[in-house]
Amino acid sequence: MLPIAAAVEVDPLQLAPAIAFGVLYLVRARKLARQGRPVASWRQWCWYGGLSIIAVSLVALGTVSDELFAAHMAEHLLLADLGALLLVLGLTGPLLAPLLRAPVLGWMRGLAHPVPAFSLWAVDLLFWHLVGPHEAAVTNDTVHAVQHMLFVGLGINMWMALLGPLPKPAWFGNAAKLGYIVGVRLTTTVLANVFVWTGGAFFGVYAAGERARGISAQTDQVVAGSIMMVEGSILTLCLFCWLFLRSAREGQERQELLELAAAGGVALDERRAARAVAAGRGAELRARIQEGSGR
Repeated sequence: MLPIAAAVEVDPLQLAPAIAFGVLYLVRARKLARQGRPVASWRQWCWYGGLSIIAVSLVALGTVSDELFAAHMAEHLLLADLGALLLVLGLTGPLLAPLLRAPVLGWMRGLAHPVPAFSLWAVDLLFWHLVGPHEAAVTNDTVHAVQHMLFVGLGINMWMALLGPLPKPAWFGNAAKLGYIVGVRLTTTVLANVFVWTGGAFFGVYAAGERARGISAQTDQVVAGSIMMVEGSILTLCLFCWLFLRSAREGQERQELLELAAAGGVALDERRAARAVAAGRGAELRARIQEGSGR
């Protein structure tokens, strides 16, 4: 096991963004609750859980991540994978409405389309693991801050395309979502295998920290790649389970809508029912069917 224990140093600037976004979310959620459109409790727990993971990882791993590649990898996975994922799960359409209506930010919804979302995330991930950019982030605080902003921002955008509340393209059904998950995990798996199986270490910037802890650069790199591989495998399994359960639920809801329409003499084709269910508007379609049938 790597001896990565280090003194915790709290930098207020690291915590400021998490605190600011936490306050903004609280204000918006309370306003929606007063309007009779409350945000579900589990979503609020996800949002604040994601912020907490990001803040704790920056504080607890901030110092040692400059000394060991394995710690740096763990920090980035917590930021860009788990933290970003939980933040997206905490979002809803009404929460995002003011941002989407703003002329300056409204255009950004196009970035959450699956193609640019995946492409930007993958390019960013690979770029920061090139020797030059990676070592610059370790040695320069400004570059490191930019790296973290891009990891979190593009991580959120990548998960938004899959799990977010914004409208999805018609072709992005469950089969396409499965391909998206596989593509994301394949990207990280290939990178992890490069670190595990390539002879010799890529990064010399951790040499002093590795010597101080009595581990070789190769061991540090193999552990970092292994962390990436294990985390990706666990997260992929969870996403596969989510997609399976979602597909089963949508199939059942779609069939119920078709049967309700048939019983009430309302015309409803399977494609329209599938679109409504996939968009989370099955309840609205049910109400229209019942209204049309006079029930």
